Amino acid sequence: MPLPVLFGIPYDASSSFLRGAAEAPPAIRQALRSTAGNPWAERLVTSTTTERLEDRGDLALPPTPEARGLIESAVAELSRSSRPFIALGGDHSITYPILRGLRAQEPALTVLQIDAHPDLYDQFEGDRFSHACPFARIMEEGLADRLVQVGIRAMTGHGRDQARRFGVEQIDMRAWADGARPSTSGRVYVSIDLDGLDPAFAPGVSHREPGGLSVREVLTLLDTLGGELIAADIVEFNPHRDVGGLTAEVAAKLAKELAAQFVLESD
Repeated sequence: MPLPVLFGIPYDASSSFLRGAAEAPPAIRQALRSTAGNPWAERLVTSTTTERLEDRGDLALPPTPEARGLIESAVAELSRSSRPFIALGGDHSITYPILRGLRAQEPALTVLQIDAHPDLYDQFEGDRFSHACPFARIMEEGLADRLVQVGIRAMTGHGRDQARRFGVEQIDMRAWADGARPSTSGRVYVSIDLDGLDPAFAPGVSHREPGGLSVREVLTLLDTLGGELIAADIVEFNPHRDVGGLTAEVAAKLAKELAAQFVLESD
């Protein structure tokens, strides 16, 4: 497998309620490179050294709709060269142009979304490209063959109707508590919205929703992922809302364990 890439997408102009997610990539990198930890993942492989993961820094993006095209182009270049990647957001609207950039090289793709919200609004506050809408655009354009959502606990009637319309497979937190777990296969893209975790574990998000997943539950979900991981994003970290750097450390931990998946797939 070609060397995986880490890069930041500092964009939050499609956020509602609060801005701040554009400032997340440097904060996650700082936690990832901190000498308080080390580059070894839990499955005893080094995953974040320069020999294992190429850090390309952050994309230069304007806070305007033109950012979507720049994101799509950057991802398309990686996809054409078969480079797996981890994208550090940014708000969740970035997942839509990412998947646009991937789709030409990925004719069969499953998306696993970890999130408190389904992000399936047709439009939100008059914006069809809001961070509340990316998966509506993704499913409308056929950018994913399967969309599996885990951790949902802020559903609305419109979200329920949209999920039915698009055939979304959902495991909300009530079903999770009853033992339901997702099944994935084939080529898999993972999108982690940090508000999918309970705010006790990741308080640094703009839309805190109690009753979510623990860090260990998300790590176990990644460890038992079916199929081949090809890329991932970690989004919606708002450093202005963090407490003692905790959410940055959680995001860095997730990035390290995702990178380990690429190492294991290549060995």
